[in-house]
Amino acid sequence: MGEIVAATGNFSTDLIVGDGSFGLVYRAQLSNGLTVAIKKLDPDAFQGFREFRAEMETLSNVDHPNLVKILGYCVSGADRILIYEFIERGNLDFWLHDDSFTSVDEEDGVRRLPLSWSTRNKIVRGVANGLGYLHGLEKPIIHRDIKASNVLLDSSFEARISDFGLARTIDSSHSHVSTQVAGTMGYMPPEYKEGYTVTTVKADVYSFGILMLETATGKRPNLPTTFDGSEMGVVQWARKMVAQNREMEMVDVNISREGLVEADVKEYFRIACLCANESFRDRPAMRDVVDLLMKCPA
Repeated sequence: MGEIVAATGNFSTDLIVGDGSFGLVYRAQLSNGLTVAIKKLDPDAFQGFREFRAEMETLSNVDHPNLVKILGYCVSGADRILIYEFIERGNLDFWLHDDSFTSVDEEDGVRRLPLSWSTRNKIVRGVANGLGYLHGLEKPIIHRDIKASNVLLDSSFEARISDFGLARTIDSSHSHVSTQVAGTMGYMPPEYKEGYTVTTVKADVYSFGILMLETATGKRPNLPTTFDGSEMGVVQWARKMVAQNREMEMVDVNISREGLVEADVKEYFRIACLCANESFRDRPAMRDVVDLLMKCPA
């Protein structure tokens, strides 16, 4: 713990780079020169202890290029610390919604540009691959909180799924019974609103569909969207737009239209709407989503 306290300047607010569920994330350099991300879980939150166990059990037993890597942990009194590889470009939410468009490393003075269509496709495919891996394990793992702020981007804009505090390993029936709804508003599947507490991998598929829509449109899923003067959720809006063949209008205005192929855009939104199907039984498996995305040109 002494090493961690020194590396974080006693958990200085100046080094905070993120706010994970139930704890803050700090950027720190260890004495061996390695830059890491350190998550300090809230010692006053019972959920913090559950998250610590969930992250340890999940990330210690998985290995995939599109999942963040856990490097170690520290337990000291009531404190629970998780140490991860540091991912250079921060999270997808920042890149989609931060209005300043400044560089992640502000010292270099470079102004960053909005993510291109091809880069957004690359990120979406990375998340799909990571989820496909988790769902395809002998004992599948449900992430339960797929959202833009839990997708980290490395220097090459390869996606890393992070924050496994709500993750659960499911049994042979491929479901997890929970007394609490897990997830984030805007990304949670409709069955949760109906009191359905049995979680399956299809909950992640729905959240992924929402992430696809958010990534391509730049619209926050927890805010209403206007269609012909009426406000509605992003999924309802997307379905209406697709029904009218207005997919090109759905693309984020910050994305250059040069080289954008309408057929590819249409297929992208078709896949997104498949994933965000109201009925969990009609959503595709992630392995099928990966196949569909790989056939769709970036």
